[in-house]
Amino acid sequence: QVQMVESGGGLVQAGGSLRLSCVASGRTFTDYKIAWFRQSPGKEREFVCAINWSASRQLYTDSVKGRFTISINNAKNTVYLQMNSLKPEDTAVYYCAAEGSRTIGFGIFVNEYHYWGQGTQVTVSS
Repeated sequence: QVQMVESGGGLVQAGGSLRLSCVASGRTFTDYKIAWFRQSPGKEREFVCAINWSASRQLYTDSVKGRFTISINNAKNTVYLQMNSLKPEDTAVYYCAAEGSRTIGFGIFVNEYHYWGQGTQVTVSS
């Protein structure tokens, strides 16, 4: 059974940093892409960034470029999201997700991802 388990969320002041972790288990993820999405109250879940398992490619949404960094530790089956210079508008529940169908590029839509974690809350105060 595939499991994606996020951790690392919390409350931080604007300008601060957090690092989220996502541990993936239950199958081999060699050909998979791992993404972070986020969802704020009243809004749809949106794509944040993604990485392929070999860490050779990443994709970021424009609003987080230069502030967020996605990385992966293959030995630990863990994907990280380092978030710096946080803003109140980054407040959301953050989810990690995995997909293994796409051979080229990254999916940016929720329905392209097969496996999801339960989410971790990030709150940025102004």
